[in-house]
Amino acid sequence: MKYYTDIIICLYNNSLTEYGGIIKLMKKNVKVIIIILLIVILGASGFYLYINNSTKKWTSLVYPGVKIGDLDISGKTLAQAKDMVSQKYQSTILKKNVNIKTPQKTYSLNFAKMNAKYNVDEVVNEAFNYGKDLSLYKKYKLIRKPENKVINMNFTYDSKPLSELIATMKKDINSTPKNANIYRSAGNFVITPDKKGYTLMDDKLKKEILSKINGDINSPDILVKAEIKTVLANVTKEKLQTVNSKLSSFSSNFGTSAYSRSTNITLATNSINGTIIMPGQSFSFNGTVGRRTAAKGYQPAPVDIGTKVSSDYGGGICQVSTSLYNAIIRSNIKSTERNHHSIPSTYIPLGNDATVDWGNLDYKFTNTLGFPVFIESIVSNKILTFNVYSNSSLNNKSYTLVNDIYAAVKPGPTEYIDDASLPVGSIVQDQFPLVGYKVRTYKDTIQNGNVIKHELISNDSYQVKSEVIRVGIKKTEKKIKSIK
Repeated sequence: MKYYTDIIICLYNNSLTEYGGIIKLMKKNVKVIIIILLIVILGASGFYLYINNSTKKWTSLVYPGVKIGDLDISGKTLAQAKDMVSQKYQSTILKKNVNIKTPQKTYSLNFAKMNAKYNVDEVVNEAFNYGKDLSLYKKYKLIRKPENKVINMNFTYDSKPLSELIATMKKDINSTPKNANIYRSAGNFVITPDKKGYTLMDDKLKKEILSKINGDINSPDILVKAEIKTVLANVTKEKLQTVNSKLSSFSSNFGTSAYSRSTNITLATNSINGTIIMPGQSFSFNGTVGRRTAAKGYQPAPVDIGTKVSSDYGGGICQVSTSLYNAIIRSNIKSTERNHHSIPSTYIPLGNDATVDWGNLDYKFTNTLGFPVFIESIVSNKILTFNVYSNSSLNNKSYTLVNDIYAAVKPGPTEYIDDASLPVGSIVQDQFPLVGYKVRTYKDTIQNGNVIKHELISNDSYQVKSEVIRVGIKKTEKKIKSIK
């Protein structure tokens, strides 16, 4: 600015001499400026070359201050960094184990089987590329004054092998408790002891293990104590030891029964022998005996169907259910389901019967005695017997049944029906005459020889039916021989 001012003054004073001197001065200063600029340019070029050379050697190396986890990989090549990280983390984690301790043995699962791994390639590439996309000067600055850069890894594994191991443990450990059993031998009770069952708490175990699996290479192997639940048997030796006395007994005779009916009675009676009913447990006749089929040895035999007698597999079974009913009621156990016949049975007093029919009618009761009940059934010389055993403390009373037939209705006159399907002169009894009865049944409770309770337990009606006879009216045609 000073030069321009001097020129203006010279022009004003018309002093060309001085103006020429100033021009010479300006030319001299321009040279100085050019020299300075050259120095600056050369200096800048030199600095550029310097920082370029300084950063260039880091092109194939990880920048200073870079860590993966707690591992410093500064100045390492990509391959070196990957090898260092793999050795420290990946190789170490694969040596760890999950150990599950049980009373019998310890189950182990190696991390390698769970495909445990870190994202080594991903983090090493990230570390290697850190700062590489910056400007030259920022790269130089980052190298000269490193900033701590920590890259954390992700840890993953496959939980399927753990699930498979726990499934194997369940097969080894889980067991169903075995009930104690009781039977009679030479007039004495013999009890086989119960066995405890065990259940591995697998869901809880898996949840606990998963909560402890992590990528910490410095932590010890995982050790977990498996929780195993003890499952007690429903029927224990201790409970069965309270069965020590006969409470009641009932027998019925089937001496006039044919072979088929006798066979059915014997099969059904034997299927009930040795039955144990625990306190609060229910008994089902059909559920215990099962369906009466030829495959089980049952045979067609006479059976009451409504007010008629027909033939079916399992005929005679009602004598078994009736006999059991009478033994159970005499041990002071009430029925929860009991049905009487439509017509009187010849082997039992009215009101004392209990009929059954698969899929339709059942005989059921629930043990309300507070002690286990053991049922012994015997067939000998066509006499079936049910003995009911429980605790001797229940023998201070006895029980019996008393019936009261308060109505008897005689059938009406015989009804005759013409039947065109029968030849003239033939007759068929379609319905035999039945007297109708109404009967109340009581259970008497006896103590010290005295009836202390007279309790109504049923009020049954048996159907009255008149005799029905079908008379044949079908005429036969006479054949006339032709004469040739």
